[in-house]
Amino acid sequence: MSKSITALLTLIAACSISTVQAQVNAADSVMNHVKGNRLSIGGYGEVAYSRNFYSDNQFRYRRPKLYAKDPSNGRFDIPHAVIYLGYDFGKGWSLGTEIEFEHTGTGSAVEIEADEGGEFESEIEKGGEVELEQFWIQKSFAKWANVKLGHFVVPVGLNNAHHEPLNFFTVYRPEGENTILPSTWHDTGIAFWGRLKDFKYQFQVVAGLNALLFGRDGWVHKGAGSAYEFKPANKYGFVVRVDNYSIPGLRLGVSGYMGQAMHNTSPNEMEGKGKPYDGVKAMTYIGALDFTYNKHNWIVRGQADYGYVSGAQRLSVAKANMQKSSPYDKTNVGKNAYAIGIEAGYDLFSQIVKMRADNQKFYLFARYETYDSHVAGALQPVYTYTARQRVAFGVNYFPIPQVVIKANYSNRMFKSGYNNEPSINIGVAYEGFFL
Repeated sequence: MSKSITALLTLIAACSISTVQAQVNAADSVMNHVKGNRLSIGGYGEVAYSRNFYSDNQFRYRRPKLYAKDPSNGRFDIPHAVIYLGYDFGKGWSLGTEIEFEHTGTGSAVEIEADEGGEFESEIEKGGEVELEQFWIQKSFAKWANVKLGHFVVPVGLNNAHHEPLNFFTVYRPEGENTILPSTWHDTGIAFWGRLKDFKYQFQVVAGLNALLFGRDGWVHKGAGSAYEFKPANKYGFVVRVDNYSIPGLRLGVSGYMGQAMHNTSPNEMEGKGKPYDGVKAMTYIGALDFTYNKHNWIVRGQADYGYVSGAQRLSVAKANMQKSSPYDKTNVGKNAYAIGIEAGYDLFSQIVKMRADNQKFYLFARYETYDSHVAGALQPVYTYTARQRVAFGVNYFPIPQVVIKANYSNRMFKSGYNNEPSINIGVAYEGFFL
């Protein structure tokens, strides 16, 4: 066993997680039990500040000239704060959970309105979400054969499989995949996964997406959600992912999703003989290629995603005719969507002996991506603002392997007729295990 491997194991035993481990184990983070300990506690979190040098008006794409000279706007945000809790029961049985607070969670309060006859009123105090992103029981038969039941990450695309903040350079998650796919995509079902030589493979059967939540600006981004206390599962989705580690420092991944997304709501009033939208199927197909290269002081990441929804025109009509009070998206759904992105960063501290010895890293990086959440089919309206390009460049400073300070400038660019959207982002993030 080499000295470098021995040092890595020592680091794990000291209850920390390295950047390399985070990249390899991303979707299974809650399985990182320290040897000899049955209980594992960890998590990750992000704090961000943004200054956007463009209008934040909701109609800026409808009447772009009207908002071309609007003042800049700033915001503080805590995009994600996550707690991992895992337990190894022994004999191959283990438990994994992940609780996530997005944008500091939600808040509501009951108040007595004195000027309205002393009535009690419930008010929303702040936005945000609290989600149970993972909750599963696993039986491990061998390294190559593990069965997981419960709620877990759906690893379609680079962003979902490797979504922790040490796995991307920008302050916020990569924009293209984060726009067109659920992020982080998590759902309930059964999964089989394992590792065999240089391959890691996963196969999942999960509750299907809900086509009534698809939309123009996010394609299937909201499709994994549910407005109810339960997740409708009239239809099912099938997920496959394979990663290869044959070349030192390089991970190559391919992933895909297939499932019927129509008639997957409650009450299921749109299906049945004689119902007007019984023939709408909305079969959803998503394919993705991604890679991570981490060697010779470089980190390079890239992905390409492409998706298709059958019957998008009829689906859009069905959505537009839903009740106004329904919790569904009323906008059109594009037949296709795509997202392509690549980023590269070089560790400048690798050339400074003192910094290298202290395990500090300072990456200078650049990123480019192009994506479109509404590629129209025949007889569908065209929304040219949904086709975007984005460039970003900045720095990542790792004072220790578990903490990163980020800063980047980015510019979201549109076709002629729209205003580009430059911004500056500064953030700090961590990822680690405490027990």
